[in-house]
Amino acid sequence: MLGQTLELPYTFASVSHCLLSLLSMNPDLARLQPYPFQRMARLHAGVTPPAGMETIRLSIGEPRHPTPGFISEALIEHLHGLSVYPSTRGSDTLRDAIAAWLSRRFGLPAASLDAQRHILPVNGTREALFAVAQCLVDRSAEALVLMPNPFYQIYEGAALLAGAEPYFLNTHAGNGYLPDIGAVPESVWRRCQLIYLCSPGNPTGQVVGLPVLQELIELALRHEFVIVSDECYSEIYQDENQPPPGLLAAAAAMGNDAYRQCLVFHSLSKRSNAPGLRSGFVAGDARLIEAFLLYRTYHGCAMPPATQDASVRAWQDERHVVENRRLYREKFAAVTDILAPVLDVQAPPASFYLWPRTPIDDQDFSRRLYQQQNVIVLPGSYLSRDTPAGNPGSNQVRMALVAPLDECVEAAWRIRTFVEQL
Repeated sequence: MLGQTLELPYTFASVSHCLLSLLSMNPDLARLQPYPFQRMARLHAGVTPPAGMETIRLSIGEPRHPTPGFISEALIEHLHGLSVYPSTRGSDTLRDAIAAWLSRRFGLPAASLDAQRHILPVNGTREALFAVAQCLVDRSAEALVLMPNPFYQIYEGAALLAGAEPYFLNTHAGNGYLPDIGAVPESVWRRCQLIYLCSPGNPTGQVVGLPVLQELIELALRHEFVIVSDECYSEIYQDENQPPPGLLAAAAAMGNDAYRQCLVFHSLSKRSNAPGLRSGFVAGDARLIEAFLLYRTYHGCAMPPATQDASVRAWQDERHVVENRRLYREKFAAVTDILAPVLDVQAPPASFYLWPRTPIDDQDFSRRLYQQQNVIVLPGSYLSRDTPAGNPGSNQVRMALVAPLDECVEAAWRIRTFVEQL
């Protein structure tokens, strides 16, 4: 299970190599890297934390605020929908609700979004972010798929299984923890078929501004690659007066109101504290949506009717989202105040992660913190890949402030004690 600290004797790669030696299978499976939580389980194997301390997990980004009751009630009310096959395209009501939310949230031009042509419901953004590469990458070419580094590992796996090569854009303090689009060689853009963008970022919480988004759109139009913008953290931000901009808004502002080469991915998991609902959507270029619909029709991943009805209610309500942000701001304020004397840490503009530098190696920090204080944080190097310029996640850790306030405060004091004793 994700986030568990049990020893796992096998990795994705070792299992894949074993199976491939026995069976004829997709050879790209052997290229997959172990998932970060598998690596952390091995790192913590054999460690016994203090018996008198409850475990506090800041390692996995699973929202733990209560799911709003009206979402659960809507799901139960519509269980009669289990008697019918759902449409891959989703209901008109759901697509209309999503189009209305997108237009309100990002100030899109009136009628620029056609709910029939520009929107496709998906079962959470994770499966869709993976599947879109399988749909859109031409494996007969020497394709590159660009992605930030550190990154959400689904991006890399999607690229590899689509027959492409990942190309990593290191994000670090020197570039504000944002991909440096201007530093990418022209030769790379010519081979790029798809770029994953994550804004607000995981694990950094940094936000890509409109000028950079528009620079990227111009490159995509010139070189005909697709921008896949993962915006699942877009509704968790610090300043109510400065919501993070989105790719569709950037496109519309530069006259690209057909959203050519642009796809955005949104989810109710973080926004509405409903990770178990597995509900999200992809929106953008109608030509790409049509191709993705064809792929998903064969893929067999239509959203259940009851989930669709509950999702309609969620996209129509903003009050619970405002309250959600307030809870995260409260935790950020409390935790950063406690940690500031011992770590270089500050609340990011968005997301629910802290990304502090560590005074010792990040893996050693994670293992010893678990051993001495029974607090689990994720080593930053597990979210990154080694490059000629180094591993941009080294000597940093990701802390997900998803637990209740009292647990986050307790974890912060334990971390402070640990650092003070180093």
